[in-house]
Amino acid sequence: MTLSAKQDALIEDLNFLPDPQERLAEIVRRGTRHALPESLKTPDRRIPGCVSGVWVEKSINPISSLPVFLCDADSPMVKGLAALLCDLYSHADPTEIATEEPRVWEACQLHKMLSPTRLNGLRALRERIVQLAQS
Repeated sequence: MTLSAKQDALIEDLNFLPDPQERLAEIVRRGTRHALPESLKTPDRRIPGCVSGVWVEKSINPISSLPVFLCDADSPMVKGLAALLCDLYSHADPTEIATEEPRVWEACQLHKMLSPTRLNGLRALRERIVQLAQS
């Protein structure tokens, strides 16, 4: 499945919920699956530009040799939003990661509910994911 198709499926799943508030609650719920040990919450893994503490780590799937992203955050909502990006870009080709912008915020009307500061933080997280994917 291409990254674009994966994103389309994610958007379709979230838009099944009729209300943007419900979509955001589902994203927060999905974020509970992500956690980093305290030992990995280091300054080099922290995303600059995020008001809340957000950390991301890359590993490589030994079978596919594709990157897998794990994240954590201080705030449950930020953790859910970060987890959505990490889940979206995990197991994707680094070239696709670099070119496939997240469309989910607008497509699910979440951009109307997120502050400009949060959206900037999510852009910074995506930039870091791209850097990690290419390293």
